[in-house]
Amino acid sequence: MKIAQVAPLFESVPPKLYGGTERIVSYLTEELVRRGHEVTLFAAGDSRTSADLVAASPRALRLDDAVRDAIPWHMIQLEHVRERARDFDIIHFHTDLFQMPLGRALDVPFLTTLHGRLDLPDLRAFYMMFPDVPLVSISNDQRRPMPPVNWAGTVYHGLPRNLLPFQPNPSGGYLAFLGRISPEKRPDRAIRIAAQAGWPLRIAAKIDAADQDYWEQAILPMIDTHPEVEFVGEINEAEKADFLGEAAALLFPIDWPEPFGLVMIEAMSCGTPVLAFRCGSVPELIDDGESGFIVDSIDEAVAAVGRLATIDRARVRRCFERRFSVERMAEDYERLYEELSDAPRFMPPAGARMAASRLQGVA
Repeated sequence: MKIAQVAPLFESVPPKLYGGTERIVSYLTEELVRRGHEVTLFAAGDSRTSADLVAASPRALRLDDAVRDAIPWHMIQLEHVRERARDFDIIHFHTDLFQMPLGRALDVPFLTTLHGRLDLPDLRAFYMMFPDVPLVSISNDQRRPMPPVNWAGTVYHGLPRNLLPFQPNPSGGYLAFLGRISPEKRPDRAIRIAAQAGWPLRIAAKIDAADQDYWEQAILPMIDTHPEVEFVGEINEAEKADFLGEAAALLFPIDWPEPFGLVMIEAMSCGTPVLAFRCGSVPELIDDGESGFIVDSIDEAVAAVGRLATIDRARVRRCFERRFSVERMAEDYERLYEELSDAPRFMPPAGARMAASRLQGVA
């Protein structure tokens, strides 16, 4: 098939540091090329790919100090897609919102994978305007806040099997926290769990400008008062293998409807069990007692740390290989591409605009 992959421009594909969506787009793109498809990747200019790259920006927007507004760059990207749309059998968007009006005007099948949270109030009106557009969720829980829409399927993320190698005998002797410093990721819980369990904790995370106050006022003082907590900062892909592989467990103490949580399957690839709070996608991804433990409180998490020796790391790795490989992810998307390519083109329901207007209280 001739397939277009359209990535956000905030990070390169793959990202140099943090960036879950762009990382998944990279893994999927490379696997589709390996499987013999003709793939074109629409992404930032500093992306690295074996597909045909069409760059809408010179480099990743987040790392470009000259960029003040991301919207113009994404509009440029959509124009590139429009100009070349007839070259493809299907167009796969990973950009959430911007492409929806354009997609309806294209005489080419398309779908959109939604990578973010969907419980934000403004999104309900938006998706009520586009109830016919094929959407893909990355977990079943992600769908809960949405109005009735055209779900084409749920496709769990997948990783290359050799990306993060299995580590059967970790020597680090620490618990790990990897992700963002933000209130919903709850690094404060991770610190409390490690402290009460009597384990060292290493935190590898980026700090967005929006979360700088939270870092300075809530998390940094906790780190200063807990000498067994080490803040590593933001790490790259090469550093991630050792960071996760040498850990006794990954702490994932979230407090929000996590759509997926890529770091959970990254840890599983290393054989590292995941100790996660029961939120969002967690019950779908973690096999409790097999690839980790699902808990509902800090006390339960501390008790679970004491049971880590009962987890077989080889079994954790087998869970990853069975459920979260890039081959399985690509196969799932291939089935969706074929189904959508064979289906008749959709027509926007006549009542879509009226329904959205009623929701917004303007009709």
